[in-house]
Amino acid sequence: MSANDFVTCDLLDDHEDKPLQVMSPSIDGKSFKSYGAVKRFSGQVVTVKCFEDNSRVKELLATDGTAKVLVVDGGASMRCALMGDLIAESAVKNHWNGVVIYGCVRDVDAIAKLNLGVHALAAIPKKSTRKGAGEVDVTLNFGGVTIQSGDYIYADNNGIVISPVNLLA
Repeated sequence: MSANDFVTCDLLDDHEDKPLQVMSPSIDGKSFKSYGAVKRFSGQVVTVKCFEDNSRVKELLATDGTAKVLVVDGGASMRCALMGDLIAESAVKNHWNGVVIYGCVRDVDAIAKLNLGVHALAAIPKKSTRKGAGEVDVTLNFGGVTIQSGDYIYADNNGIVISPVNLLA
């Protein structure tokens, strides 16, 4: 199977023996929405934790992301976006499979045309600050799941599944 050849429901059914985690469909009254042109994506996780500062998001998505998904804990902030069209274009150029943001995005019409999976809580036109804040490769906890760099993530319109092993190998 490829990174886009799965259904999360089937992954759960086929791997009942593995310690899979399913992200809650609603987190504090907010739900993840799909914003990218790619509606089904997966890959090995790289984590970043940042609050209203997308410095690390921009830096990471400018590096080689082959077979990877960036998972961003933005603290569910609804005050600014952690990714816009230019950073998303950089992710496509650098071969990232997708980005999951526990926070907001902007430039959603442009992102909707990009060959990238993007799940975020909401859209807002305001950009974030860039002061160099944020932590990379840290354990994240949101949506009822614990996510670490090196885990594998599977996202589609049914939801988001986290696994400690590659289910598509």
